[in-house]
Amino acid sequence: MAGVRDITAAEFLQGTNRQSLFLHRNSVKQRSHVLWGKLQGRSSALGFGKKSVLLSCRGRQKPIAVISGGVSVSKDEQSSLIERPASEVIHFYRVPLIQESAKSELLKTVQTKISNQIVGLKTEQCFNIGLDLQLSSEKLSVLKWLLQETYEPENLGAESFLEKKKQEGLNAVIVEVGPRLSFTTAWSSNAVSICKACGLSEVTRLERSRRYLLFSKGTLPDHQVNEFAAMVHDRMTECVYTQKLTSFETSVVPEEVRCIPVMERGRKALEEINQEMGLAFDEQDLQYYTRLFREDIKRNPTTVELFDIAQSNSEHSRHWFFTGKIIIDGQPMDRTLMQIVKSTLQANPNNSVIGFKDNSSAIKGFLVKQMRPAPYPGAETGAGGRIRDTHATGRGSYVVAATAGYCVGNLNMEGSYAPWEDSSFAYPSNLASPLQILIDASNGASDYGNKFGEPLIQGYTRTFGMRLPSGDRREWLKPIMFSGGIGQIDHTHISKGEPDIGMLVVKIGGPAYRIGMGGGAASSMVSGQNDAELDFNAVQRGDAEMAQKLYRVVRSCIEMGENNPIISIHDQGAGGNCNVC
Repeated sequence: MAGVRDITAAEFLQGTNRQSLFLHRNSVKQRSHVLWGKLQGRSSALGFGKKSVLLSCRGRQKPIAVISGGVSVSKDEQSSLIERPASEVIHFYRVPLIQESAKSELLKTVQTKISNQIVGLKTEQCFNIGLDLQLSSEKLSVLKWLLQETYEPENLGAESFLEKKKQEGLNAVIVEVGPRLSFTTAWSSNAVSICKACGLSEVTRLERSRRYLLFSKGTLPDHQVNEFAAMVHDRMTECVYTQKLTSFETSVVPEEVRCIPVMERGRKALEEINQEMGLAFDEQDLQYYTRLFREDIKRNPTTVELFDIAQSNSEHSRHWFFTGKIIIDGQPMDRTLMQIVKSTLQANPNNSVIGFKDNSSAIKGFLVKQMRPAPYPGAETGAGGRIRDTHATGRGSYVVAATAGYCVGNLNMEGSYAPWEDSSFAYPSNLASPLQILIDASNGASDYGNKFGEPLIQGYTRTFGMRLPSGDRREWLKPIMFSGGIGQIDHTHISKGEPDIGMLVVKIGGPAYRIGMGGGAASSMVSGQNDAELDFNAVQRGDAEMAQKLYRVVRSCIEMGENNPIISIHDQGAGGNCNVC
């Protein structure tokens, strides 16, 4: 194998050595992209400030570069991207967790829904800090300074404020909730980066947990404590801390790759693994893949292969249902659903320049002294995924603004019931209430946009649930969270180029995690078919700060106009690397 040589990035954006890039963006919570490009001449560097992106090229004639990790990372900082195990966990506490008005509202809710025996509530947050080496007194002071912020330093301490309060009350219990330990949160990743920039290289992880002190007239039974814990945390991404964290290590053992005995047991083996892993294979899938492995490939598939197939061939990613032949009552239809939808654009193209591709559309618009089309991405994959769909249009585009929409069932707000709402309606226990979904979805979309720097300028909200005269119940039990965006693209960047031999293939963005990898298949399942563990596999890890860093790389390229080094840029989408093939 040829030796490995390193190239970093600003000369090649600055034009010292012209490169053609084929950029493929990866959006599974890690905000990564992949770039294809052609390397000509000697190694070159593209720097952003004092940091640069390291491209490791292998081979002599056809160098291939792959980046997986941070966007603005110097060579010396690469090792910091690899999470080291913490040998010690120290704690700092800060009060309050929530403001007085929010605390009063929470207490009122707790008294109504759990027990009116709960008479008081206090809160604090805990910083759980993983260290691989003990901090010196000087570095400990720097860490305290970071956590104290610039106001009320007296509200930070090495000892719990709630523990002291608990001793004052006879009937008091502390409930602590925080992120699951099996993966690092985006907040921790950014906090560790800040610590390293301040010289605290010993910090390997920094997670926040929330602590609540409940005062009651009598001893609270365990089931009421558990009800409160369930109320204040999201079980998909968080858990209850039953004791003080002393380590971030978990008992989770990486699952071994298994061979599924399709050769021996046939379709039955596929049906079982389909149910176990939530692969969303339908009857035709099971029939086709059984024949594929037994008769064509003539070997047993592995769990990795089946997982890859499930994501790549899911309706979410491949649209086999919308593009497939429809047969109704034995009569084949002349057109597919996708052809029917596209017919409107074909009949009336008007000023549309992009439609039904790139997870976006574009129409001609106007700017001062220059004509440009403005893309309107329609991807309903959440604010983060939709933002990435926006700047992955063509050869790259600008993010401008957002719109959001929500469709949920009856809100059933206490004291404000709508005339059509029926209190006898039952709701799935594994889903949040429509009211909670509406609040959380709105907060999540706005929060991500605020962190990224994208204004949310319009939207809609729909709630509906009714018993029809026929006796049928119609309601949005499975909610819709719609996220749309407005972008801007130069007319020279509308069309993607084709990959060529020798082009660089590069992935940029944050670290990849196992969570969220099942999103492609999960979105193709009927609601209620998958269990909580499979739902957890479909939950993605949002990191708006990394998304903004990634966007700056794309923007740096497209602002070069005709010299834009990006040949093609794609959002990898749900399913991780499985979705690129």
